[in-house]
Amino acid sequence: MSIKSVLIASLLIIQVCFSSYAAASNTPVARENKKILIVGDSLSAGYGIEVKDSWPVLMQQQLQQENLSYKIHNASISGQTSAEGVAQIDQLLSLAKPSLVVIELGANDGLRGLSIKAMQNNLQTMISKSQQAGAKVLLVGIRTPVNYGRRYGEMFEASFKNLAEKNDLELIPFMLEPLANVVTEDNRKDYIQGDGLHPTAKAQPLIMNFIYPKVKKLL
Repeated sequence: MSIKSVLIASLLIIQVCFSSYAAASNTPVARENKKILIVGDSLSAGYGIEVKDSWPVLMQQQLQQENLSYKIHNASISGQTSAEGVAQIDQLLSLAKPSLVVIELGANDGLRGLSIKAMQNNLQTMISKSQQAGAKVLLVGIRTPVNYGRRYGEMFEASFKNLAEKNDLELIPFMLEPLANVVTEDNRKDYIQGDGLHPTAKAQPLIMNFIYPKVKKLL
């Protein structure tokens, strides 16, 4: 069994155990509690930092502070591509039964120089399946490093905009945009990990505060 299958199975076991406990203790699960499913890659999985410091966990805390009864199911896995997201989306939707799906995939497609058309088709499949399951969708875009070439980068970035327009979705064109306003050559290591790609723990609140208004709008 692959690591990804184990992770998904573990989530299912946790949910089943929680439901069994609630039934055994005569404590009903809150019906008003709704689900937000995040399907992403290392940028949402807390790569290189403690998971408790990642933006999805910070967003869960923000929801609780505002007394919004939404539970975040973060199914993000480092290294995940859009094709792998498609392979898992049916099971994730069945497990989480979300009212909102946040799709943050594509970065690894870009880093590997994979077909933009194939990525776009994969994301469209995930969008369609999510909507068919009755969930709203927030699409989170990313950009490729400048060394991948201007043409590829522009086509890559445009693919997220095209999908958002086609499906009438809320879009975050570039999830790391808030870092552009604070990162300098002198403080770069404070916000970007040594690999030059992944945000540090200090950057996570900036990302959360950037994404949260779009999420809240769709709740």
